[in-house]
Amino acid sequence: MNSDSDLSIAGDILEVQHLLQPARPHPSTVAEFVGLARTIAADRDRWAPLVRYDTTTRWYHRLHTGPGYEVWLLSWVPGQGSGRHDHGLSSGVLTVLDGELTEHTARGAVTLTPGAQRVFAPGYVHEVANDSLEPAVSLHIYFPGLTEMPMHSARCAPAAEPETVVPA
Repeated sequence: MNSDSDLSIAGDILEVQHLLQPARPHPSTVAEFVGLARTIAADRDRWAPLVRYDTTTRWYHRLHTGPGYEVWLLSWVPGQGSGRHDHGLSSGVLTVLDGELTEHTARGAVTLTPGAQRVFAPGYVHEVANDSLEPAVSLHIYFPGLTEMPMHSARCAPAAEPETVVPA
């Protein structure tokens, strides 16, 4: 006990449920969106049976929506890419679930393996591609939900760098 204070906690604080804030039903901070992506990534039984691979176009499936956000599942066969783009007014979290993806920006290329995450703000310009020889799967969370995806020329520099890079 600190001699400067007569405050002490008796027992286990977690046993006093009325003092704990209830868990929010939906994420509202960047950290909570990253946590949601990690939770979904860990639940392979939830997303793996849904994945389809299409050699003519990138396959995508809206996995979940919540107030002001969307969760998308995407598959990438070797050679498929997004083209250089941004996400309009949306921020996002990209999480690699399976395989390997490469993110290309004006600063260079970064290889993303399962578990790797990228967090980005509105105006962030990048291209994501499967430069490997195996298929890949990724999870994308956009907040607010994605309403536009402006394409950019290959010479366009990004407006901002990613806020966070979380290695696998």
